Amino acid sequence: MQRVEGVVQHYAWGDSEFLPQLLGVEPDGQPWAELWLGTHPNGPSRLSDGTLLSDLTGELPYLLKVVSAAEPLSLQTHPTAEQADEGYRRGAFPDPNPKPELLCALTPFEALSGIRPIAATLSILDQLGIDELARVLAADGPHAALAGLYGGQVATAPVVDACAASHLPEANWVRLLATRYPGQPSVAATLLLNLVTLAPGQALRLDAGNLHSYLHGTGIELMGASDNVVRGGLTKKHVDVDELLRILDPTPLDQPVLTDGHRYQLPSAGVALLMLGTGDEHVSTGDELALDLSGAAWYLAEGDEFTARATTYVVTAL
Repeated sequence: MQRVEGVVQHYAWGDSEFLPQLLGVEPDGQPWAELWLGTHPNGPSRLSDGTLLSDLTGELPYLLKVVSAAEPLSLQTHPTAEQADEGYRRGAFPDPNPKPELLCALTPFEALSGIRPIAATLSILDQLGIDELARVLAADGPHAALAGLYGGQVATAPVVDACAASHLPEANWVRLLATRYPGQPSVAATLLLNLVTLAPGQALRLDAGNLHSYLHGTGIELMGASDNVVRGGLTKKHVDVDELLRILDPTPLDQPVLTDGHRYQLPSAGVALLMLGTGDEHVSTGDELALDLSGAAWYLAEGDEFTARATTYVVTAL
């Protein structure tokens, strides 16, 4: 077992206090968005003697993060393994790997995750008086409704206007996002997605095709070590609506929230996130990373024995 030093990413949407407090340093006013633990070339971890973790493990197929969002992230999805490989060969994706994600909340965490069941969305649209979008959704389904919003066949301005006087949580987010990204179809598209608030210990699994956005909060994220993100909006970064509509999964997601709390699986990456309480013991089954909430991170080789000195999150094989 060896100590590991992660890499902090200062993205504009990041919170300024949670990660500095976790790492035992003074906040400096910057946004501290993510702490990366892994071998990804954009933020490779090192052992305490300065050696690259990858010198010991090779390239790990996963990346462990702490994500701390003060503002919403982009509306996005990720390809399947087959879509990633095909898209990489035609130059659409930066690497040939899928990017499944798992987010376990450390604080109350708000997010959009997957297509909401149609009947529930129609009820919301009825309460808001949004008839055109409701008609397309009822007749042709979620993919057609999204394509209509992005293609301009379904007007977005009336959707935003209809949310102005409503106190529904979904309408509140439309109003907030519309002030930040005026005119973007993705603002209206959020009404088709599950709006969830995770309690600490609850999780989301964001499989390929899941249209999602982190809105606010801090959590542990486990993901495939890939850069394949397809954005539809809620960002100033590059968006690719055609690619997004091609790879998103329009199947309604009835139960987006996972509530086990102790072991969450990410099958398409071959790993799971295990939560240990103070004093819990664990024996590593491979190249594992562990992060405890006192701010310490560890590399565990196969057979290493570990006793948690605080609540600890461990990446382990399925």
